[in-house]
Amino acid sequence: MVWLASELMFFAGLFAMYFTIRSVAGPLWDERTSHLEVGFAFGNTLILVISSIWCQFGVFKAEAGKSHRDGKLWQLGSWGMREWYVLAFLFGAIFVSGQVFEYSNMFAEGISLDSDAYGSMFYMTTGFHALHVTGGLLAFLMIIGRTFTAKKFTHHQVTGAIVVSYYWHFVDVVWIALFATIYLLK
Repeated sequence: MVWLASELMFFAGLFAMYFTIRSVAGPLWDERTSHLEVGFAFGNTLILVISSIWCQFGVFKAEAGKSHRDGKLWQLGSWGMREWYVLAFLFGAIFVSGQVFEYSNMFAEGISLDSDAYGSMFYMTTGFHALHVTGGLLAFLMIIGRTFTAKKFTHHQVTGAIVVSYYWHFVDVVWIALFATIYLLK
């Protein structure tokens, strides 16, 4: 929790930088925000939020002591934490891929990290978030891998799964704030 609080302070600093630079470069924001693909970013946001739902389903299964499915793959009721975390991982990976796609479009329109203040703030805020999502994806892989290597699903594995979910939900909430700030506040 202390580490998540430090992460919150890190992102608070990014928001402060964003709003400070935006306040002194308003006309640039008016011009550059027209290049944003709000519909695409909204869809990508939904993918990340849905991944958080899958993650929470995995937590419920972990708390019930069910690390993996005990039925057929298409029988969602038989799924354990592993299957829900794999689904959350896939949605998170799609989100990051969507951001890379959006970066390529923005770069093609001449908006890069070093093009101007808007490009710097856009890529710094969304890029640091993408790095955090990638860290969460690696944490998912670690927890999923544990379900294959641990002989018994213990309280220790349950705690690890819950801690990863805290981080993942945090990353989702930060993205919702970033999305509202970058894409909706014109």
